[in-house]
Amino acid sequence: MLVVAALGGNALSPAGGTGSVAEMQEALALTSRALAGIVSSGARLVVTHGNGPQIGRILLQQEAAAAAAPPMPMDVCGAQSQGQIGYLLAQALENAFREQAIMTPVLCLVTQVVVDGRDPAFRRPTKPVGPTFDRAAAQRIAIETGYVMRAVSATGWRRVVPSPQPVRFVAEQALLATLGTGCVVIAAGGGGVPVVDDGAMLRGVEAVVDKDLTASRLAQLIGADVLLIMTEVPVVQQGFGTPQARDLTSLPVAQARELLAAGEFPAGSMGPKIDAACRFVETGGARAVITDIAGATAGQAGDAGTQVVPG
Repeated sequence: MLVVAALGGNALSPAGGTGSVAEMQEALALTSRALAGIVSSGARLVVTHGNGPQIGRILLQQEAAAAAAPPMPMDVCGAQSQGQIGYLLAQALENAFREQAIMTPVLCLVTQVVVDGRDPAFRRPTKPVGPTFDRAAAQRIAIETGYVMRAVSATGWRRVVPSPQPVRFVAEQALLATLGTGCVVIAAGGGGVPVVDDGAMLRGVEAVVDKDLTASRLAQLIGADVLLIMTEVPVVQQGFGTPQARDLTSLPVAQARELLAAGEFPAGSMGPKIDAACRFVETGGARAVITDIAGATAGQAGDAGTQVVPG
């Protein structure tokens, strides 16, 4: 069995923490033990991950040091976060494997994802990134840099960037060849570094690709059997947060699409995960699973979480 595990923010660092390396290492140790359970069951594993808090801190550090060092564009910051998280995750996985006597090497790949330069998302930036500013500071930044700033609360403003659809990966054949070596591969972190085909050349763009949609595209590319989306909740619920909430343990893709279209799953939380799960199953994947870290091993075996299935 070939499993693509997509890690959410809670798998990388604790909610409400400071974002220190020590906190990330503690969270990743717990996550990696769960992933090691999947490998010890005999499955092959590819891992991808988010980077929202991490790239936010990189942007905050840039803002604080702007007078002393030139800020880097979003694509470079995305690559930086891939390297940062990938290194810590690879080390945590290696340590978890050693604890369980698993002799499988781990390899991290900084991955570029091609997006369409004519994607409508470039005309309607929606993805908040970086620190929060008051109105006056946001207006000053917009004038000085050309950034699109948007109110995210009654008093807070953030920069928003496009979130285009992933089309393909750069060096796909090399990625597939790497999987054939038997490694556990960490790839396309943070949705991948977004680039466009600019004539005969590649060019990075100021954008963030949704990590769950990239995970689904990655799972399709490599012919995965299971897409495992790890998040904060053990199971998806219909009517989440209401007295009528009920667990959705087995969710046919047609029903998932109906609930998504009805607004059951908000765009800012469970919506992209359901969409990514549906895309994977609709393109031939056996099933997609949405669950938390504790349910990862049982979830990939079909015994926990929400199982999105063909029919």
